[in-house]
Amino acid sequence: MHYIGMDIGSTATKVSVVEDEEVVSNFTLPTGWNSVETSKTVKKKLEEIDIDMDKAKVLATGYGRISVPYADKTITEISCHGKGVQYLLGDDSTIVDIGGQDTKIITLENGRVVDFTMNDKCAAGTGKFMELMANTLGVSIDELADMALEGEDISITSMCTVFAESEVISLIGEGKKREDIARGIINSITGRVFSMLHKHGSSDTVYLTGGLCEVDSFIELLSEKLDTEIKTDPLARYAGSIGAALLATGL
Repeated sequence: MHYIGMDIGSTATKVSVVEDEEVVSNFTLPTGWNSVETSKTVKKKLEEIDIDMDKAKVLATGYGRISVPYADKTITEISCHGKGVQYLLGDDSTIVDIGGQDTKIITLENGRVVDFTMNDKCAAGTGKFMELMANTLGVSIDELADMALEGEDISITSMCTVFAESEVISLIGEGKKREDIARGIINSITGRVFSMLHKHGSSDTVYLTGGLCEVDSFIELLSEKLDTEIKTDPLARYAGSIGAALLATGL
């Protein structure tokens, strides 16, 4: 039997397939404006890789988890990320998940979530914030992080995405170097994570999940800010969907 985990985020949908307690497939696609339509696309894609959806067990999580009509169960992404990271890392850790609309700090002990913290409703410090700032500079997220490595910090004081964008536009108008502006943008994000971790408390091992786990320059800058080595791997962006698929085995 196949067990399907679907993590429908605000910007991307991640899907993982577990068979015989092993992850056998992962894929991602844009969530788009309608999560119900996205779930239909996911079902079609799963059927194309010869998964019998009538027999499979499906567990949905994330921003759009209630929009999966064929899900056998829905659960919050906190539990799913904890289960997914425990599978990937196999050790206690403090999980930093920088998503499209929020940032989560999760404490994992003995394979169980024992505490978590989420940022407020403001998008500052999230993936969407970084995407908007990169667009303002006319670069990709990866290019923004690469540029930041070469720059010197410029303070971006606003915690509001709209006002921060205005600050960046003003800095561009003043002729500031893009590398310096990029450094200021990244530092505002890593500073937000630092503040959250300081309030939450963290273990010796910090594990990054979410789409930014694939951006090496960002990981380097976050490690510098936190003064600790950040652990991650390419599958970490699927932590939520992997955890959901593993939890589906208990349905």
